[in-house]
Amino acid sequence: MEKCEVCEAQCLHKLCMHKVPIFSSLNQDEMTHIVSIIRHKKYRKEETLLSEGDRADALVIVSEGSAKAFKITPDGREQILYVFSEGDFFGERNLFERQVSTYTVEALEPVRTCSFTKESFYELLHAYPEIAIKIIEELEKRISHMESALQSMGVRSIDDRVSALLLDFAEKYGTSVPDGTLIRLPLSREGMANYLGVARETVSRKLGLLENEGIIRSNGNKSILLLNRDMLESSAGKSVDI
Repeated sequence: MEKCEVCEAQCLHKLCMHKVPIFSSLNQDEMTHIVSIIRHKKYRKEETLLSEGDRADALVIVSEGSAKAFKITPDGREQILYVFSEGDFFGERNLFERQVSTYTVEALEPVRTCSFTKESFYELLHAYPEIAIKIIEELEKRISHMESALQSMGVRSIDDRVSALLLDFAEKYGTSVPDGTLIRLPLSREGMANYLGVARETVSRKLGLLENEGIIRSNGNKSILLLNRDMLESSAGKSVDI
């Protein structure tokens, strides 16, 4: 059976538009108008999307899957800086200044992206300024997240930081189930340790304690069932929303 390229392109455009928050302010006619400038790519697990030192010329949006941004420390360790999931983007610095990437981005699972070249992106912003506002808002959230992470490394205990990371994953990757929240982990235990800058054994020990306390339940290596969110928030030193 011959492959329908037109149908595939339409499906990819719908996938990209549906999952990307910066397009949420556009109506259907506006979305239809801009699909012609979107480029789509697929990546295998562990494939590199962007290398440190690259001088990219596109804004890349993750429309499916997840990827990690990381640097290699002087002593050869991997330090994860951010985990990009559906709707997140990277490469924005290269749209405004021709700067090289300060990190590498690698697929944690099969990933689909949609992207815009610098020229196409500028045309888009001129036509739809609200997209620029969305991008600024998303960048502010990312900067705030990174600042909080840096502050927590100096103030919070390691146990608190592990609990806080689980809460972040619950927000981004959690699904409500009868027993609580099923968290699809984007990182392995070692990846979580690299994200927090601690030893893998420390993460495993904390997860074991949380399981013994009935706060979580391990569900293999790929997911965790969060049974008691209030207790996890208390463990992370966060206030519970009323």
